[in-house]
Amino acid sequence: MKAKKCLASRVPLGPALQRYFCEYLIGQRDLSPRTIASYRDTFRLLLGFLEHRYRIKPDCVCIEDIDAPRVLKFLDDLECRRGNSARTRNHRRAAIRSFLRHATAGNPLLLPLAQQVLAIPSKRFERASIGYLTPEQVQAILDAPDLLTESGERDRLLLMLLYNTGARVSEIAGLKVQDVCLESRSSVHFLGKGRKHRSVPLWRQTVKLLRPWLRRGGIQPDSPLLPNARRGTMSRSGIAQRLQIAVTRAAVKNPTLKLGRVSPHTLRHTTAMHLLQSGVELPTIAMWLGHESIQTTHQYLDADLESKRQALACLDPPRVRRQRRAQAKPLMQFLKEL
Repeated sequence: MKAKKCLASRVPLGPALQRYFCEYLIGQRDLSPRTIASYRDTFRLLLGFLEHRYRIKPDCVCIEDIDAPRVLKFLDDLECRRGNSARTRNHRRAAIRSFLRHATAGNPLLLPLAQQVLAIPSKRFERASIGYLTPEQVQAILDAPDLLTESGERDRLLLMLLYNTGARVSEIAGLKVQDVCLESRSSVHFLGKGRKHRSVPLWRQTVKLLRPWLRRGGIQPDSPLLPNARRGTMSRSGIAQRLQIAVTRAAVKNPTLKLGRVSPHTLRHTTAMHLLQSGVELPTIAMWLGHESIQTTHQYLDADLESKRQALACLDPPRVRRQRRAQAKPLMQFLKEL
């Protein structure tokens, strides 16, 4: 009887997870599709792990099955078997914690289980130094596309917008023709991370590339600004591929580009560093990049070694008196005096 009663008191995961996604994340918090997809992938991986390791079918999983020891083994499996980074591990942990908080609010009997999972600490990791390009390297990449072809013309505009705006690759991919304003104050409008809107000014050189590009026939306001070969929206991997092609060509003239990997996010870092080195204040850079917190922007100040050298040059170093070294005593005299 006790066993049957215990089994009956278990809470199926399926209905609770559906309420969490549909009513809470989508209905109440109205999170972005990208965030929803990240949380969804966490539970797809978790259910696959429970089935593979513990032979529990996804439709038979109960919330009680997601206890602290199994969550820890799942997080370790992400790193060991899937090769995920500590940062990704922490993102998966955050999604599980969020779900258990929501489930506990509706069923206080789950509190002991949730407290044990919530006590699992995030994993610390070393932050890699920020990689960014020199102005000469950026110019070599911008000059790489073949402007005699339509794809080359698009790639040149793509690279210029990445460097001009410092936008995330997903923001560039989602640009529509109507997001560009070429009036007296030329700018481009982004719908960024967390559904935050921001506008970034454009250089005259960028505007010169945009005007003939927008005069092409058959373009509608809701058309992708930078379409792929099928006139659809470019994917993130597609943008990274076009950048890599440009880097490979540019490396012929500038071999220093062969020394490191250049990604779309490298150009974002490059924009931030060049703004900082030009004297732009950190709050302005934070708004430019769409950072939610200025603490995120401080990483560029830490990485800017040249600014540190200039700050050090403003200080007068103290005088250091050099002392003469005492002449060493003969070895036998030293031993005798011990």
